[in-house]
Amino acid sequence: MAAIEEKEKLETFVDAGHLDSEVVRRELDSSSVPSFINIDESALVRKIDFRLIPILFLIYITAFLDRVNISNALTMGLQKDLRLTKNQPNIALTMFFIPYVLFEVPSNILLKRLTPHVWLSVCTVVFGIAMLAQGFVKNFGGILATRFILGLAEAGIFPGSFYLISFWYKQDESQKRFTVFWCSVLVAGAFGGLLASAIATMDGFNGLKNWRWIFILEGLGTIIVGMVSYFLITDFPEQAKWLSEEEREFVVHRNGHNKTPHRPIDLKDIGWFFTDPKRILGAFMYWGLVVPVYAYAYFAPTIIKTLGYSVIQTQLRSVIPFAAALVLCLVVAFISDCIQIRIPFALFGYGLAIVGLAILMTVQHDFPVQFGALCLVTMGCFSAGIVIVCWYVMNLHGHFERSIGTAWMISFGNTGGILATFTFLASDAPHYKKGYSICMGGVCLSTLATVAYAGLVVKARRARSIGTEITYSL
Repeated sequence: MAAIEEKEKLETFVDAGHLDSEVVRRELDSSSVPSFINIDESALVRKIDFRLIPILFLIYITAFLDRVNISNALTMGLQKDLRLTKNQPNIALTMFFIPYVLFEVPSNILLKRLTPHVWLSVCTVVFGIAMLAQGFVKNFGGILATRFILGLAEAGIFPGSFYLISFWYKQDESQKRFTVFWCSVLVAGAFGGLLASAIATMDGFNGLKNWRWIFILEGLGTIIVGMVSYFLITDFPEQAKWLSEEEREFVVHRNGHNKTPHRPIDLKDIGWFFTDPKRILGAFMYWGLVVPVYAYAYFAPTIIKTLGYSVIQTQLRSVIPFAAALVLCLVVAFISDCIQIRIPFALFGYGLAIVGLAILMTVQHDFPVQFGALCLVTMGCFSAGIVIVCWYVMNLHGHFERSIGTAWMISFGNTGGILATFTFLASDAPHYKKGYSICMGGVCLSTLATVAYAGLVVKARRARSIGTEITYSL
């Protein structure tokens, strides 16, 4: 990398009284910026990619599998064996989201205090144990208890991973890395269907139903991943012992995080965060997509089964929409980072989802068309989802905004998961018009929130703070 020959004028982060801007400006004026002449930036980024992304990818595969594998179990007789009646299966799905939503902001604060490698690995082992226990439940109360613990332990994984990743990359590198991590959801969805189709043949093995083996085997795998992850998860750049001191300073410097305050977060910081409507809108952008994303994740096997397929055929066909979405997400990430713009790709995803849902709401008894529409909905929601998450998170500045903001977006957004668990009721089968209508409303709300957010970003790009300009991307 070429030497940095001129001293930069570092941007000041002034957050409603947290810092004295004049004092900070005098300190920055007198500071010198190192040249980092010995750093090969491309090689360093590849090193970061290898150390950071794979283990987080693997952890979230286990998390998402453990969260939604109940949808596969429901097609294999869980409801009958546990004597669940009426909407009890939907209530069991909802139980996961209560602690999941409430604990996400506290979890990000704990992640910062305890370090990522400790907190994320502990959470993974705990939700693995909960998943293993779910394989031995005997009644409705047992499934509620294990789902509650599962949601509590998983609360920190998704926002915590995005929070951690955001501190390692620049704007023009971020979309690809966020997307690779996000694709763990799609891999989990696709792999979950394949795994469930294989486990379906284990019915009666050692006296246990096949749906119990789903929870037992995936729970054991998760516990192993959690124990290994303690040694593999990296912490924030300034704490990364696998980098040299110069490399640590360079990563912090190149991403601009040396310009922002770095101290424990308190209630005053949380109140300050919500003074900017841009930060509030991010959660509504995400909420509208969470409804169809979780509705599909939980009910895809049930919906596909109504198209006339057997249990194993249903599990196998549930893989196809996830695979299609995976390809589109990677293509969008590459192009979006190349041209450095996000909003057209979010709107494109919304468009695909709206078209797919419109078909599902109007077309009946045409299985190929209905299945193709399911693919459009999945492709649209997942591709738009990762674009808006990356866009929003990378427009947050420093530990204050990103710690609170990632948890706020994901926690509030995931309240849409509660609604999603009641979108496709057995009483609405096989056409599920109410469920598709609710998903359509969610996508439209997300579209409106995204347009409003873009308008505020345009306004912010034109405005200047005290002596400096905080950068926002479109």
